[in-house]
Amino acid sequence: MTMLRAENLTLAYDGTPVVHDLSVDIPRGKITLIVGANACGKSTLLRGLARLLVPRGGTVYLDDLDVRRVPGGELATKLGLLPQQPVAPEGITVGDLVGRGRHPHQRWFRQWTPEDERVVTEALAATGTADLVDRSLDQLSGGQRQRVWIALALAQDAGTMLLDEPTTFLDLAHQLEILDLVQDLNREHGKTVVLVLHDLNLASRYADHLIALKSGTVVATGTPSEVITPETVQQVFGLACEVIPDPLTGTPLVLPRPRPDQAGASPRTGVR
Repeated sequence: MTMLRAENLTLAYDGTPVVHDLSVDIPRGKITLIVGANACGKSTLLRGLARLLVPRGGTVYLDDLDVRRVPGGELATKLGLLPQQPVAPEGITVGDLVGRGRHPHQRWFRQWTPEDERVVTEALAATGTADLVDRSLDQLSGGQRQRVWIALALAQDAGTMLLDEPTTFLDLAHQLEILDLVQDLNREHGKTVVLVLHDLNLASRYADHLIALKSGTVVATGTPSEVITPETVQQVFGLACEVIPDPLTGTPLVLPRPRPDQAGASPRTGVR
């Protein structure tokens, strides 16, 4: 199982720093959620952890080894990234796409094996996509496509999965479906999972560990109850709120404060 951490990490685009001297630890075998306002550096941090961005400063460590020293093929067997808007060849079937997750495990002298077949079959079963194996990805709903992409990441058989906003463009029911799936993968397969998510209440419900970012720096880390406080939400999002225990899960529930003209108003008529 991998252990991932960043020390004094600075990441930039076109010379402009986005992540500044940032240090984080990703707990082994847990679900870590990265939260923050738009353009705060969440996706950039994920790309830096996956070695898709060359740091301007600092180091990312995988199992205490600088990721820059890990051969690409080996890194891909330990660390899998599902980007925010993944792209697949037009007309590719679900089976062919998920099978590509086995490429890091293959060499010129080692082609498709029964082990590859087993892992792909298990990935399809775990994500509930086995019945879609002959369907074109283009024919699937948004929720089905997200399940297939997660099956691809699972077939890669990496100890750590990095998922960038896997619930984007999904309705609430499908968001919960995807996050339940991620939680099952963590609990049943022992995967370390790092997710970027916008919804604070869903982040609180599914996270073991939270990292809150603002302007490319870490504001708070810890359990949801340690991170999701009125003070931190105000600092990170500029949002005045109350935080109460979720009546169903006991996790923090963020209630934004209404504007003065909304307080006490009827939701239908505005009559007080």
